[in-house]
Amino acid sequence: MSGNEKKTERDVVHQNAIHVETIQKEQRHQKLHTEFSINPHRKLHILSDRPMCRKPPEVIADSDFIQAFHKARQEPTKKYETPQTESQEIGWLSASLIPSNRNDRRLNFHRFSTDVTIHQETALRSSNCPKTESKSDKN
Repeated sequence: MSGNEKKTERDVVHQNAIHVETIQKEQRHQKLHTEFSINPHRKLHILSDRPMCRKPPEVIADSDFIQAFHKARQEPTKKYETPQTESQEIGWLSASLIPSNRNDRRLNFHRFSTDVTIHQETALRSSNCPKTESKSDKN
């Protein structure tokens, strides 16, 4: 077609035929989803009812739904056997290699208090002042 020719307007029969073809094409590619499932990769936010609501609690009898909900809320180490991303590799095996002994003074450095530190802490609490200034702050 050249640029100077006018397009013929479509009459009602042509428009109706185009409409019928469009509907048939949509129905061919249409899928009806009747089953509901939870996306395990999305965090669920459950909202509670109002405080004075007298509604009886709902009982969910679908065991697949409950299992999927609990699986989605599990930690990654319980969901998967191996790390799924590079960042999960750090700390994947978080169990300690040796049993911890809190009484072993070689590995546990507890906070000790002396008369001087107790006096300083009570003075700071009573005066509500920030800790003492360092030498670089005074200059």
